[in-house]
Amino acid sequence: MKQNILAAILTLPTLAVAAKPCDELKGEIAAHLDGKGVKSYSLDVVPAAEANGGKVVGSCDAGAKRIVYKRAQSL
Repeated sequence: MKQNILAAILTLPTLAVAAKPCDELKGEIAAHLDGKGVKSYSLDVVPAAEANGGKVVGSCDAGAKRIVYKRAQSL
């Protein structure tokens, strides 16, 4: 019984993060990147099956979508 309760408590933060709306999570990631001084990038929300061509930096809408980071090309 105690193990079941502990397992349920440990999975709660994971479920909360996975269930975040995409706009909210994308904003948090952008704020984090801006705070680190990252310039010239894009964050795109795409269906999970189409998450290629960049680095996946987040998952949202209960895992249905991914947030993909791409550096902007220098001129």
